[in-house]
Amino acid sequence: MHVPDGFINAPVSVAAGVAAAAAVAVSLRGARRELDERTAPLAGLVAAFIFAVQMLNFPVAAGTSGHLLGGALAAILVGPYTGVLCVSVVLLMQGILFADGGLTALGVNITVMGVVTVVTAHLLFRGLLRVLPTSRRSVTAAGFVAALLSVPAAAAAFTAVYAVGGTTDVPLGKVLTAMVGVHLLIGIGEALITAATVGAVIAVRPDLVHGARALATPLKLRVGGALVDAPAPAPAAPAAGGPTKKVWVTGLATTLVLAGFVSFYASADPDGLEKVAADKGIDAKVEEHAAAGSPLADYGVEDVDDPRLSGGLAGVIGVGVTVVAGTGVFWAVRRRTAEQPAAAATSAPAA
Repeated sequence: MHVPDGFINAPVSVAAGVAAAAAVAVSLRGARRELDERTAPLAGLVAAFIFAVQMLNFPVAAGTSGHLLGGALAAILVGPYTGVLCVSVVLLMQGILFADGGLTALGVNITVMGVVTVVTAHLLFRGLLRVLPTSRRSVTAAGFVAALLSVPAAAAAFTAVYAVGGTTDVPLGKVLTAMVGVHLLIGIGEALITAATVGAVIAVRPDLVHGARALATPLKLRVGGALVDAPAPAPAAPAAGGPTKKVWVTGLATTLVLAGFVSFYASADPDGLEKVAADKGIDAKVEEHAAAGSPLADYGVEDVDDPRLSGGLAGVIGVGVTVVAGTGVFWAVRRRTAEQPAAAATSAPAA
């Protein structure tokens, strides 16, 4: 659903850019409460994983494909604020390096693919967990439903933006019906990928899943006929190269395989937005991407003739750049959070 340049006029693109910048600023503050020394590097891995899986277009209808948006997955794994940042990092890397998603439409893409999907999925996910039994299956099931509905919500949000700032005169009712219809099908693929990924992580390290924290309920003891919380055991210091590092290395290896090898077998059909745009005439004023001359444009390496090798190298490079950029951002947020209590303690007057 990457919106290219030319779909949305300049005033609305600027307004969307301001809204996206505000959402990122709020998310930077909120992410300080979600990130710690374990989850900061994992958040960078989540961003890289979303980048890799977005290369894996899957067929959804005749001549149409879809790919993961990733907002629901990021919100469940690392939290809603960090999730917005994850998707924003991915969209920025795709726009600058791979000419995927217009640069003038970056604000639209962050708002639609990042903010709308994350907020929708987070609200649905938390609401479902309130009524479902507290279990790992409930977390996975809630993630499935949240991911499924987050995609048509993003499609409806794009239609709303297009209604205000679209550059072509197209009947909006037909656009809304086509966008929501095809993206509901794409949402099924999104839901399956999200549920499978969340379930896999919960199976090995539920403590690393932000949306599964409710599973860590305190042990109850009966004292004097009443149930009270048992004292929590002191957390063990993580050993160097311990389980968290193993999860990170395994996740990175899987991500590299997806981007560097499996992506070659992705569907070549246009995605949902491209198909609707071509059918309804939304793309009549589409503009060439400002980074069309990038050596990695269209997910291929310039001057590498073998398509399998070219696409695989581009995918590996994209994963590497995204994981470095994402981890750098999240470590900076985490470091600033850790420095604030120290600074407050230093400035406090002595008794």
